[in-house]
Amino acid sequence: MEITHQEFKHCELIKIKGRVDSATASHLAQTFEKTDKDGKYKLVLDMSELEYMSSAGFRALLAAQRNSKKYNRGEVVLVSVPERIREALELAGFTELFKTFDDPLNAVGYF
Repeated sequence: MEITHQEFKHCELIKIKGRVDSATASHLAQTFEKTDKDGKYKLVLDMSELEYMSSAGFRALLAAQRNSKKYNRGEVVLVSVPERIREALELAGFTELFKTFDDPLNAVGYF
């Protein structure tokens, strides 16, 4: 799994590439925790190159959303979610918790 960051004026774009499974989900969770500690609560998560996400990855997403929305500071939005991962998010009931966008530029513009 590869994670890259791009900072914008009102949010941070985080791009995930590869697989998020039980071995790599902790690294993703640490990335979210670091952005939280740095005072960045508006996150755009680009999933266009994500191949797989396990339930451990979904838990990391949920924790990031909870921390971002605490005290109405921000939120996590998802971009270019692959179809198989979108279906898994729907089954888990997560689609109601996250706004999704097809284009990173629209998601960044949302903030």
